[in-house]
Amino acid sequence: MSALHKVLVVDDDPVVGKSFNRVLSQKGYVVVTAENAQEALSKVQEGEYDVVFTDIKMPGMSGIELAERLKVERPWTPVVIVTGYGTTANQERAKAAGVSSFLQKPLSPEMIEGSVMKALLDAVPAVLPGLVEAVHPEPAPVEQESHLKKVALFVAAPFIGLLYAVLLPFVGLGALAYIGIKALKKNAAAMKVVTLIAAPFIGLAFIVTLPFVGTAMLAWFGVRALIRKPQVE
Repeated sequence: MSALHKVLVVDDDPVVGKSFNRVLSQKGYVVVTAENAQEALSKVQEGEYDVVFTDIKMPGMSGIELAERLKVERPWTPVVIVTGYGTTANQERAKAAGVSSFLQKPLSPEMIEGSVMKALLDAVPAVLPGLVEAVHPEPAPVEQESHLKKVALFVAAPFIGLLYAVLLPFVGLGALAYIGIKALKKNAAAMKVVTLIAAPFIGLAFIVTLPFVGTAMLAWFGVRALIRKPQVE
């Protein structure tokens, strides 16, 4: 158990504080005591505590009132009520205040240690959603759109690269053929011979490139569909 866990025990009976200190200090906890609610509030203002144990009947402010104050000012701090005068009304009020548990005196070492561990575990689900939101905030619409663009481009990049690799030789051949055709236009017979020879290669070029052209078109339409902003009606 780490010594970073601090426990505040509020009770006008010093024996109670000593009991908590004897049991919890051996487990690595730091135990701080207060004799009344006002002193407890002052200590809480000076530093954070992982768990607060408080008696009900004390001079001045009661433990129930202290619990209500603490849950308003520090709702993330678990509060455990410890008393020898437990009543149904006190239990209902303590539950309404949001206390972690309600312990009856006398307390055994097992009860003390078990109540601390339970309070710490109960406090985790209460603060976890806020921590997750702070560390991983929900992306804004602009960020979501940018992310979709990156995903779409990542998926389409291999097909686009492959299309370029396949088409490049045909583009070069096409450029050479265009230049040759312009030079042969003056000779009709030579033009017919060149067209006859080139026809199979042109057909083969269409057959080879057609699947890649179709794939590229599908990728393009998919990218546009992903990044298109929804229209507001």
